[in-house]
Amino acid sequence: MTIDINRVGIIGAGQMGSGIAQVCAAAGLDVRLNDREADRIEAGLGTIDASLAKLVSKGAIDEATSRSARERIKPARSFADLGDCDLVIEAATENEAVKREIFSTLCASLKPDAVVATNTSSISITRLAAATDRPERFIGIHFMNPVPVMQLVELIRGIATEDQTYESAKAFIAKLGKTSTMSEDFPAFIVNRILLPMINEAIYTLYEGVGSVESIDTAMRLGANHPMGPLQLADFIGLDTCLSVMQVLYDGLADSKYRPCPLLVKYVEAGWLGRKTKRGFYDYRGPTPVPTR
Repeated sequence: MTIDINRVGIIGAGQMGSGIAQVCAAAGLDVRLNDREADRIEAGLGTIDASLAKLVSKGAIDEATSRSARERIKPARSFADLGDCDLVIEAATENEAVKREIFSTLCASLKPDAVVATNTSSISITRLAAATDRPERFIGIHFMNPVPVMQLVELIRGIATEDQTYESAKAFIAKLGKTSTMSEDFPAFIVNRILLPMINEAIYTLYEGVGSVESIDTAMRLGANHPMGPLQLADFIGLDTCLSVMQVLYDGLADSKYRPCPLLVKYVEAGWLGRKTKRGFYDYRGPTPVPTR
């Protein structure tokens, strides 16, 4: 028997959190969007407004559908405002300490039968579940970026996750019109276990002077039929996120093939995180992105 999920809380109003909020509202669910700072919630709501407006302009949805979806999303100024949610999804930064702190504080505000989930792309679900008061009702629900566009969602069970929690999460993803795949609780799961080492190797290829940013991305677009080059994709994901995932792989699997490229580390230390900071492997400050190397 699955848990009926009608109201969803989202913690983190950034790119991922706002995207999750949008698809939940579009599926007819009530949404509560939370972040540490009120201006981040407002920025997230603005991102949703722009995304819905774009869909209307393309004819994908009509004005009434857009308005109805937007009206289902309400700001949650504190964890107390998530108290009536059936499911709460954490979509904060990819940092285990931050996530554990959120979960240890959050659970006291939730109803006893609420399911708690994390959108982590790499961190152990079992370890994060241990920071809650309900490891049996905890699960990884990893959406892909951009959430409104990407069809796949990874579901990851921790060691204590009950069957009811998993089946409820699976039904929730189906309600969103997306496809779920189940991954075991290993570092980076399925998609990022394969994708991020490929990106890291592309950065090594740049670091070692095998090719330029433009030549590497062109080679993979035209030679491997990828929709975007690996360095362009890294900028889109966020270089800090790429580094975090590679560090989880390197630490968790103890294999030198997962060692983050020193150039990736250097870019993150410089604050060049990709599109979100206007500089990464490309410079986005002008009308057209320009390679930085």
